[in-house]
Amino acid sequence: MRTTLWAGSVVAVMLGTGVAACGNGGDATPADAAPTAVVTSTAASSPSATPDLDAAEELARGIDVPWGLTFLPGGDALIAERDTGRILRLTPGSQPRQVADVPGVAEGGEGGLLGLAASPDFATDNLIYAYLTAPDDNRIIRFRLDGGDPEVIFDGIAKAGYHNGGRIAFGPDGMLYAGTGDAGDTALSQDPDSPNGKILRLTPDGEPAPGNPTPDSAVYSLGHRNVQGLAWDTEERLFATEFGQNDLDEVNLIQPGRNYGWPNVEGEGDTAGGRYTNPLITWPVREASPSGIAIAGTTAYVAALRGERLWSLPLNGDTVGEPVAQLAGRYGRLRTVQVAPDGALWVTTSNTDGRGDLRDGDDRILRFPAR
Repeated sequence: MRTTLWAGSVVAVMLGTGVAACGNGGDATPADAAPTAVVTSTAASSPSATPDLDAAEELARGIDVPWGLTFLPGGDALIAERDTGRILRLTPGSQPRQVADVPGVAEGGEGGLLGLAASPDFATDNLIYAYLTAPDDNRIIRFRLDGGDPEVIFDGIAKAGYHNGGRIAFGPDGMLYAGTGDAGDTALSQDPDSPNGKILRLTPDGEPAPGNPTPDSAVYSLGHRNVQGLAWDTEERLFATEFGQNDLDEVNLIQPGRNYGWPNVEGEGDTAGGRYTNPLITWPVREASPSGIAIAGTTAYVAALRGERLWSLPLNGDTVGEPVAQLAGRYGRLRTVQVAPDGALWVTTSNTDGRGDLRDGDDRILRFPAR
């Protein structure tokens, strides 16, 4: 959890090229394969409208375990491939191209190159943030997209073959939030001195953010098993998705300093006199394994891996309405969902991650215009 330079490592930047660097990808999409574009033009979309889930556009296919997704000014997207360590830049209607090969990624199990977030000041600082599994830990780095050595801004998050967390996002307050997992050691989730099983709130330099519940601590909330998605509504409330164990997956309304119960509570249960906070909603794990979450207007969209569907969830203040299963079984496992600057909803599949049934063209990036 220190700010250091990753000495001797260089991010290989190849703007405007379609050449893929060597890597260690899976069998479905070899690391030297080039992802391909599908559509050559996209439908108009309005930020004030609702995503049309009956109007799917396949932007790209042949992506190797797409995990992180972030948008740049102007609407281009950066996509992280978990197992190869590559970052692709995708302009809707154009060929994906590799723009970076992140060094030091130790892929394996659920680990690898995970979440991405563009700096809120990207137009002037050109910085990209990434959450990744390294040989000894999970960590957050940042680097300039136009080249230079990556900088480790936060490290020491315990790693394992599973429960590595990995989602990062800048909040409305300009701070960097990170969802972590318990790395298979459930006691870490209740340990206030461990960054595991937490939502962390950091400055852009990786320091504990001012106003955190405990001064000089990065911990924003605790008692999590494996946080996979972070999103804010128009009232700047933070919602997070979380993998359950055998029974119940969760969507939580995150409030600073709250304890969300794991491992003492899975899903909704005894709050121990207010010590623990119950989730807003739960699903049986076979129907969800919720990964990314995005909010458009008053609806949250939750990408489900094992459930192979997109849940739409009405938000009613601090409560939620009845969820509706969308796209059930149509594209297989769904990993990440994000709202683009033009209001369109982007969704990534995750059938090349070793747990899905491969379909021709996997993995793919889908766009649903808002209209």
